[in-house]
Amino acid sequence: MDVEIPAYLSVEADALGQGTPATVRISGDMDDIARDIARVMLETVEHAREEGRSATMIVPVGPVDQFPVLAEMINQRGSDWRDVVLINMDEYLTDDDQWVDVDHPLGFRGFMNRKFYDLIDPELAPRPENRVFPDPAAPEAIQELIDRRGGVDVCFGGIGINGHMAFNEPPEPGESMPAEEFAALPTRVLSLSRETRTINSVTVGGEISIVPHRAITVGMKEILESRKCRFYCNRPWQRAVVRRVLHGPVTSACPASLLRTHADAEITIADYVGEPPEIKLR
Repeated sequence: MDVEIPAYLSVEADALGQGTPATVRISGDMDDIARDIARVMLETVEHAREEGRSATMIVPVGPVDQFPVLAEMINQRGSDWRDVVLINMDEYLTDDDQWVDVDHPLGFRGFMNRKFYDLIDPELAPRPENRVFPDPAAPEAIQELIDRRGGVDVCFGGIGINGHMAFNEPPEPGESMPAEEFAALPTRVLSLSRETRTINSVTVGGEISIVPHRAITVGMKEILESRKCRFYCNRPWQRAVVRRVLHGPVTSACPASLLRTHADAEITIADYVGEPPEIKLR
């Protein structure tokens, strides 16, 4: 059977991002990526403090390894994060659209407590009211908070196997939405795609029944209106999607391709993600 292989899959590492507005950096392995994210988050907070204000950031749980590193940096430097606002991108929901329990094996609120907030000196940690998750009962509260804070300094994130950012899933097969309309989607409750549930089941041993069907996500609007977008890819399977994001069409079918419409977007990848994917049986 003849299969047309997209030309973007052959783009070499040193050509990634060429001809696009997005900046691409290659930064070692998974540990290097974690330390890079932690460093940039800390620098964002310190830069805002130099300007006489506290930072506001949208942050992901995945990539995941940066938070213990960042907590250690905060403690070592004695960096005061009490007034820093961290807006987590998303959270899984039950079938009746309530947050999953904080102890759910995939729950992001519990993860942030265990791997970040509980590791910081209590005298330095963000205040409880500044540890924000989108609420399925009031999704509009995220934009209202951002407006009160004067905007988001940096939106950090990863990229899903189907090109999603946060849980902004592309339209289902057979459906479509103009890129401009998709870019304006706000924080909302939605159903997760098959692709997302499948790839995310890897973190629970491949048991897809554990992965919820529903989630709440910060919208494309909030992401793309952030002053800076800093996205990171540290998984080998992201070799293909990174190339689609950077060199495929800008389309709602690949949400992260809309980073190419942003004035200050940067994608940092591990060195092995920079290698073109092999599209053949070994």
